[in-house]
Amino acid sequence: MPDTYIIIFILWAVILGGAGGVLTTIGPWYRNLKKPSWQPPDWLFGPAWTLILGLSAWAGILAWQGATTDAERTAIIILYAVNFVCHFLWSPLFFNLRRPDWALVEVVFLWGSVLALCIELRQFSVLASWLIVPYFMWVSFAALLNLKIVHLNAPFGKRAGV
Repeated sequence: MPDTYIIIFILWAVILGGAGGVLTTIGPWYRNLKKPSWQPPDWLFGPAWTLILGLSAWAGILAWQGATTDAERTAIIILYAVNFVCHFLWSPLFFNLRRPDWALVEVVFLWGSVLALCIELRQFSVLASWLIVPYFMWVSFAALLNLKIVHLNAPFGKRAGV
């Protein structure tokens, strides 16, 4: 049986990927948003996130194996927990609450949490740090896409007098 930490990192990826799929509603509201021509097709997001979260789970496993103290392992858990919360919040803000503007604010925290993973995991495993780079690049791209969607469609929420 695999060590508990391996199961935990795999569950981290599976829960985030599953929640992202469940909380992402591609309906009329989303389809009617103005989007930039450079937005990837909708079908690409699922496979991209699956690969990215799988690599990130692997990074967590490698970092855990490279950590030598309980304090270092606690730091890894905190990094992944903060990232979990930041990652989890984006889809409901954008799709369920229909607030790309709020999601744009939140994506800054998600981006920061991924950057922290990339930087901090390096002390435990250089490969782990590199395995986070696709996550960092995809979130950076997603943040730019989010910004452009806000720019093309603002304002959001209830408008005065409506």
